Amino acid sequence: MKPLLPIGAVCAVFLGLGAASAQDTVIVPAPAPKTVVVQPEQQTVIREYVHKNPAASINILGLELSLGAKVPDTVELHEVPNVPYRYTVINGQTVVVDPETHEIVQVLN
Repeated sequence: MKPLLPIGAVCAVFLGLGAASAQDTVIVPAPAPKTVVVQPEQQTVIREYVHKNPAASINILGLELSLGAKVPDTVELHEVPNVPYRYTVINGQTVVVDPETHEIVQVLN
């Protein structure tokens, strides 16, 4: 029995060191994705402009029309005066797109 006592003590020390080093671990949360908010007055301008200047719809299979989804670079984006966003119509839905990232920032009903 005596030889087991030192082995048990050594194991206890190693387990204690493992627990101590685990306490030194720092978890850094991932940065939140960039959230784009289209201001209400911009929404009004965009809706009125789109209503007066309808664009032809294009079909893109497999593209989910949701916030943050990327529109292919080949899709023509239509300018809206005095608004930093562009619009296009995909699968019959008008979407507002950030022209720099090609991400959908709003889906119009």
